[in-house]
Amino acid sequence: VQLQASGGGLVQAGGSLRLSCAVSRRTASNNGMGWFRQAPGKERELVSAISWRGSNTHYASFVEGRFTISRDYASNTVYLQMNGLKPEDTAVYFCAVSRYSGTTSRQEDYQYWGQGTLVTVSS
Repeated sequence: VQLQASGGGLVQAGGSLRLSCAVSRRTASNNGMGWFRQAPGKERELVSAISWRGSNTHYASFVEGRFTISRDYASNTVYLQMNGLKPEDTAVYFCAVSRYSGTTSRQEDYQYWGQGTLVTVSS
């Protein structure tokens, strides 16, 4: 089971980043996926989720309209396009594979987790 998250970095407020999560084929081809984040001193929270077909997506209210989740089956990669970044978006971002085919916001519904990639947004 391997999930490799990348794309984090330092960006100024208002800027953009695209996170990528490469997933081993056998673990995620029929599963929903999610992006979570954990800021210093805070609990991990869902950012966005996508169903296995990509037909359904879910966004946390604090990112709706700014972030877009997508997945590419050819490369087994899930993306999180982040636009209009704010300092409060600073966190370690994790990708995860759900136990189910649909979208879910519950962390206990996710069975495999990547190592995280740090996003820092300066004001």
